[in-house]
Amino acid sequence: MFFFSGGRAYELLAEEFRNVGRVTPVSWYENAYGILTSASLLNMFLPLPLFNMERGQFEIKNSNAYETIHRYYDLRENIRRIAPDVLVADGDINALRLAGRWNIAAVYVENLIRPSYGFSSLLSPGERFIERYYRVCRKVVIPDNPPPYTVSEYSIGDIGHMGIADRTEYVGAFFDTTPVVGKQGHIFVPISGPVGTRSRLLKILQPVLEKVESKVIISLGTPGKRASARIGNCELHTWLTAQERAEAMCNAKFVIFSGGHATCFETIKYGKPCICIPTQPEQLGNAAKLESMNCGIVAKNRKQIQGAVNKLETNLDRYTKNAEALSRFSGRYNGLGRAVEIIEAVLDS
Repeated sequence: MFFFSGGRAYELLAEEFRNVGRVTPVSWYENAYGILTSASLLNMFLPLPLFNMERGQFEIKNSNAYETIHRYYDLRENIRRIAPDVLVADGDINALRLAGRWNIAAVYVENLIRPSYGFSSLLSPGERFIERYYRVCRKVVIPDNPPPYTVSEYSIGDIGHMGIADRTEYVGAFFDTTPVVGKQGHIFVPISGPVGTRSRLLKILQPVLEKVESKVIISLGTPGKRASARIGNCELHTWLTAQERAEAMCNAKFVIFSGGHATCFETIKYGKPCICIPTQPEQLGNAAKLESMNCGIVAKNRKQIQGAVNKLETNLDRYTKNAEALSRFSGRYNGLGRAVEIIEAVLDS
């Protein structure tokens, strides 16, 4: 088994596995305000200056065209050398293109296929162009609930219209969603994302959360040296271990977060309502779907956050009941186990 990735994902894989190769990462243009659609469109073809919050300096971000070309040749060199029987691509169109070119059986794992919520219509021609590569896959695995409870529904699109319904399976989240019932003792706020995004979210949230009567636990998502502080009713932690995070999630009244797919299913596992403050289109789509199922509320600024907190405090039982129902449905699926079965079946065929 061979793994290929870039950036931080490469470093994490290299710590756990032997056959890990580095490839050029391809990324959106993202700053303290999240993904900027206009800048991302320019960055598709042009390098742009970007302030690196972690290093405290300006850098030049290469264009997506540059990143994509280099990633393609990184993968081509390694795939040709390995000659795999099955290629599993996690959102990597370059890998699918090479699989189709060399007639390698491919399994595509993704929950962002034809996004329609918050994405510029200017990106539609590009989306339609790359959809042809989905049709060369033996199987398309979506790590999410089947309809109508698909959290990433607005990011997937109409798979029938794309011509891949016959090979697509919603397997459930790649996260243990066995329902767990906890207490309702506090509000939990796990903050994640780039340094600038985390700082912006904290700046928006803190004045609101300092005014609520409930205890608030905030995880700043900063790995490294651990530190804690208390400001009024807010308990701030630079980092929580997996066990501490699970305990904080389990015993929360509700959760406030950006709307990332993995954290969505953490809240679902524990049957917790949520307030989502999206910083990118995928998160906005997830948040909108949770809101449509009456399991969460979308908020984009301080005033809306305050209103959402008041609404959840007033209607906590109703929102919790809906979240627990979604938790019971999600708990019926073992997404990771089913994905492994699909890959093994493709390998044996």
